[in-house]
Amino acid sequence: MSQSDEQSGLGPRRLAWMAVTETLKRRVPLDDVMEELARAENLSSRDEALARAIAIVTFRRLGTLGHALRERLNKPPKDERLMHLLATGAAQILYLDVPDHAVVDSAVQLAQNDPKLHHAGGFINAVLRRVAREREAILAENDPWLDTPTWLEERWIAQYGEASAQTIAEAHRSLASVDLTVKSNPEAWAERLGGVLLPTGSIRLRERTAIRELPGFDEGEWWVQDAAAALPARLLQAKPGERIADLCAAPGGKTAQIAAAGAEVLAVDRSAKRLVRLEENLARLNLKAETRAIDAEKLDAEPFDAILLDAPCSATGTIRRHPDVAWTKSEEDIRKLAGLQSRLLDKAASLLKPGGRLVYCTCSLEAEEGERQAEAFLARHPEFTRQPITPDEIGGFDECITPQGDLRTLPSQMALAEHDRSGLDGFFVARFVHTPS
Repeated sequence: MSQSDEQSGLGPRRLAWMAVTETLKRRVPLDDVMEELARAENLSSRDEALARAIAIVTFRRLGTLGHALRERLNKPPKDERLMHLLATGAAQILYLDVPDHAVVDSAVQLAQNDPKLHHAGGFINAVLRRVAREREAILAENDPWLDTPTWLEERWIAQYGEASAQTIAEAHRSLASVDLTVKSNPEAWAERLGGVLLPTGSIRLRERTAIRELPGFDEGEWWVQDAAAALPARLLQAKPGERIADLCAAPGGKTAQIAAAGAEVLAVDRSAKRLVRLEENLARLNLKAETRAIDAEKLDAEPFDAILLDAPCSATGTIRRHPDVAWTKSEEDIRKLAGLQSRLLDKAASLLKPGGRLVYCTCSLEAEEGERQAEAFLARHPEFTRQPITPDEIGGFDECITPQGDLRTLPSQMALAEHDRSGLDGFFVARFVHTPS
């Protein structure tokens, strides 16, 4: 990045624009694209954070932005990159605390510096200035379904009913909370960190702040983990000395929970790179686990006392913090991933001791990756029975327990009157016990 780009603020805006374009084109996670592109841009940490904020809010409000732009264009441009540049500009004007003139000027400059868009400067200037003038009218159109792809809207209405599905869509338009899991004494840490102690045992920070600067980070007293993501390992009920496998373990929050309980953990993940990060996290936390970079389906090991399977899934339950998921996944992805989940469940079943426990979870809102998967597993494996989850295991948070005794959290749950960042990730958790005849 040149010095003039840095002074004009073009660097982070170009990165955001490129990241949105590449994420939609390649249908891969925004985080991966941002990491890849940021290396080439050589931005400061502050500028990289701005780029990420722009890209995230663009995806969070992509439907609203597209609707607003189309209504103000006589004929939408065929060039998707131009539409994405307009969308990232409109996102800043409507949802970020950025001066309008800075947004418009930088968008025009980005177009003029691009060989294929150098002619579009005047067009971009006119469109974004109109968005700025009509800001209040655009924000007044408050239909939450605008920011949910139709195929997901139809699925959620069918599964949860129209009213509940709409609250999910509304939750996805809010900024996700920052939750922490602590090794011990959550009441004291909640007070020290100025957070809210949730009934499930997680701590929710009241303010977004530099995580590494908080008390206890360097000492390894806690780690960042969504309140819902912390529940599966708690429900595994790991005991000191038990031999437990955490399949598909990275980035390692659940591994840390199991290790902190005193169990002997094998953390398995197919990505060696992700396991390096897991090992780094465990080192900071002064926790130990054996790691193995291998596809869990190919794992050969002595039987375990318990297994946690956090299976690869569509991740539609994480749209609050990863809004790109809504626009990069498809029903075909869900079908393929459901097949993988079935195979992983069968593999996990083969690796358990008689009487062993298996917790299966996904951060998905889709029944094929949750409720239906659990029922199909029990039908295939009569040697397993469901161990129902009880309210006292999750701090009395009984609204998320299904009639079958599984756990189903929704982004619209965990509403806190005193906190502007309510909600939690959408998760499904089922617990099974091997009951040999």
